[in-house]
Amino acid sequence: MLFSRFSRNLRGAFNGCRCYLSIRDHNHRFLLSRSPTDFTQQVMSSLVFSKGMPALYSSRYQIHHQSSSLVEDELDPFSLVADELSHIGNKLREMVVAEVPKLASAAEYFFKMGVEGKRFRPTVLLLMSTALNLPIPLAPPPMELGDATRNDLRSRQQRIAEITEMIHVASLLHDDVLDDADTRRGIGSLNFVMGNKLAVLAGDFLLSRACVTLASLKNTEVVSLLAKVVEHLVTGETMQMTTTSDQRCSMEYYMEKTYYKTASLISNSCKAIAILAGQTTEVAVLAFEYGKNLGLAFQLIDDVLDFTGTSASLGKGSLSDIQHGIVTAPILFAMEEFPQLRTIVEEGFEKPENVNIALDYLGKSRGIQKTKELAVKHATLAAEAIDSLPESDDEDVRKSRKALVELTQIVITRTK
Repeated sequence: MLFSRFSRNLRGAFNGCRCYLSIRDHNHRFLLSRSPTDFTQQVMSSLVFSKGMPALYSSRYQIHHQSSSLVEDELDPFSLVADELSHIGNKLREMVVAEVPKLASAAEYFFKMGVEGKRFRPTVLLLMSTALNLPIPLAPPPMELGDATRNDLRSRQQRIAEITEMIHVASLLHDDVLDDADTRRGIGSLNFVMGNKLAVLAGDFLLSRACVTLASLKNTEVVSLLAKVVEHLVTGETMQMTTTSDQRCSMEYYMEKTYYKTASLISNSCKAIAILAGQTTEVAVLAFEYGKNLGLAFQLIDDVLDFTGTSASLGKGSLSDIQHGIVTAPILFAMEEFPQLRTIVEEGFEKPENVNIALDYLGKSRGIQKTKELAVKHATLAAEAIDSLPESDDEDVRKSRKALVELTQIVITRTK
């Protein structure tokens, strides 16, 4: 009964949330202030409501298919790089081969055909490669470093996509062990199927293979960037595991942790793409900002879907965060409206009744909608970064930039 009422409230909060926000503050790292109350005022002060819907204004770029000079017709970003994604998928399966059969089976678990996911991060990176004034060639075979040809550059950028995907999957394997998860991508998680020890070793093996591929690029700045990503993943996970009461209830702390756990990988990988292309510092920063804000928006929607999605649609258990005692943006926003919820959060969610009480408060609050609005704001900043890139008349460049903007819409409107 309680969960049914909560679900009805959430559907009402979630519907009609294709919000349009004004860009007010480019200086705050996560668009957050120190005070939770000030934060809400900061986010909501940028909203102009017309007929109950937030409106985006005073922005050089608007996330809306009908009002952007870049976006005229809908474009499927994944189809645009489908051939290269297939090439990268084959390369990844080759790269995770191990001499020990058990380790080989574990390492390739999420790279097998049918369970490899949509390859979201490689898609972003391939599109970013072309968006930075590189045409899309046929997927080339592996090439030795040497001639600074476009094909050689594209091959090296493809390796960034491969490295990023291996780091990402390794982090999933380790996270599932820490969370004691039993499903991932709609199938049994590796730790559930093969045990925690083998899952941890498989993750370590993938990281080692990523390091070998990274070293082959022979670019110390790129090596440093992606080594920092691995440090950030560990830092973010540790922040999640070892929080004080005040940190657990802090939106700023939560967003910093989210950057480390989710956004750092895609933002620094986008920057690595720009560096390999020999782009200016300004362009590299724009690539970084796109990845950072896209990553933050992605995770914020993940937070929403953990409450509103189903296990079938998510490929993992719904309500998994709160059941593991992890406080995310919707609960933090709900806490601002209902301060008494903090007592429940501080007690923890080991007791099922505390989970139900928190869900009841969330269902009565605007926590879901405020999280969605913050996600849209970060998605808008990501689109602004693409719009700020140096102009180009090249059709492939423009198409890839359009696809990157389309991805910001896909992220904030996805249902799984």
